[in-house]
Amino acid sequence: QVEFEESGGGLVQSGGSLRLSCTVSGMIFSIYNMGWYRQAPGEQRELVATIDGGGKPNYADSVKGRFTIIGDYAKNSVYLQMNSLRPEETAVYSCYARVAAVGADFVGTDYWGKGTLITVSS
Repeated sequence: QVEFEESGGGLVQSGGSLRLSCTVSGMIFSIYNMGWYRQAPGEQRELVATIDGGGKPNYADSVKGRFTIIGDYAKNSVYLQMNSLRPEETAVYSCYARVAAVGADFVGTDYWGKGTLITVSS
């Protein structure tokens, strides 16, 4: 069982900024990757940004230069600083983690939190 504590969503004007926070807890031996996905109404879930345990980030092309992901693996936490937000980025943003429950699991299992709604007004 993996649980997510997500915070930081809300309403922001176009061009504004928000910061998302997430802490992962539960049956965790190791976390291999953490990050954020988003799903707009009527759309499929898409990757926003992830960061691995070595600190290597991976961003969607659409957010490069505007979003910054920070991972604190000592605290099982991940943060997303979002600047210059656009109305088309209105979506539910969900925290993500690839988790190994036991030491022999070198692949891990993907989990997503319930998400937090971000609304960007024009």
